[in-house]
Amino acid sequence: MARSLKAHLAQPRQQAMYAVVHGGTDEELRAESASYLSSLPFDGFAIGGSLGKDRAEMLALLRFLMPRLPEQKPNHLLGIADPESAEAVVPLGIDTMDSCNPTRVARHGLLLTSDGPLKIKSVRYASDYGPIDPKLPTIAHSRSYLHHLFKQHEPLFMTLASQHNLIFMNKLMADLRRRILADEV
Repeated sequence: MARSLKAHLAQPRQQAMYAVVHGGTDEELRAESASYLSSLPFDGFAIGGSLGKDRAEMLALLRFLMPRLPEQKPNHLLGIADPESAEAVVPLGIDTMDSCNPTRVARHGLLLTSDGPLKIKSVRYASDYGPIDPKLPTIAHSRSYLHHLFKQHEPLFMTLASQHNLIFMNKLMADLRRRILADEV
């Protein structure tokens, strides 16, 4: 790590280098990792490794860890970005996150909506001609059409569902940014 950081600092290329804070669910190891890495001139921090067995454990670990990282540098959460977790971790000091969740759940027939997840494979959507999410005009296809595509194993379903879920997540993040700027988070 020291060699990588030294090479990065010697040849700046308009690219940030983040340190990955590890330690699993062990608070002592996380604190030691955060303390050591914070003493080095990294551009930001990524929080990786095991964060617990459920959201409650992850949030408890982040509440412990975040005060130990420099507030003026960005913090990235690795592999966690479902809507509920995004809403919960941003107020704790997470600035960015990445995850395959929106596209993974889309492949399995789960559409993200303002009213919670919508399981498009349910027979109740076979004749529902309403939009996927009335509060989020994305693709102009009805729930019924997407239900049909999913049931027929049409590859187009995965494209449309993934597109919808990514647009939903982009809107969620834009709303979080707006709330941060308005001092609501």
